[in-house]
Amino acid sequence: MAAKGYWIAHNIVHDVESYKKYQAANAAPLAEYGGRFVVRGGQQVNPEGTWNSRTVVIEFPSYADAVACYESDAYRAAYDLRKDIAEGNLVIVEGYDP
Repeated sequence: MAAKGYWIAHNIVHDVESYKKYQAANAAPLAEYGGRFVVRGGQQVNPEGTWNSRTVVIEFPSYADAVACYESDAYRAAYDLRKDIAEGNLVIVEGYDP
C-alpha cells in the first residue's frame, strides 16, 4: 500500500469573508482526490522558529493524489480565489509508512 500524502500549509488570511469563497471552491477537488482535513485552523502554539497564524493539514490516500489535486484545474481555480487574500507556505509531503 502506498504511503499517504499530506498538504501542510501555514497561512495568514487577510480577508476572512473572501477566504470563505476559496474554502467553498476547494471542497470539490479535495473530495475528488480523497482529501481529508486533519487540522483546519484551530488553537496552536509556536515554541520554535517562525510560523503563520493559520495551520492546515490535509491527508490524501497517497502522495500522488496530493500532488494531482494541487495540479488539477479545479484546485487551480480555487487557488486563484485565495492568492490575493492570503499569504503563506504550502508543502506537499509523502507520509511515513514503515
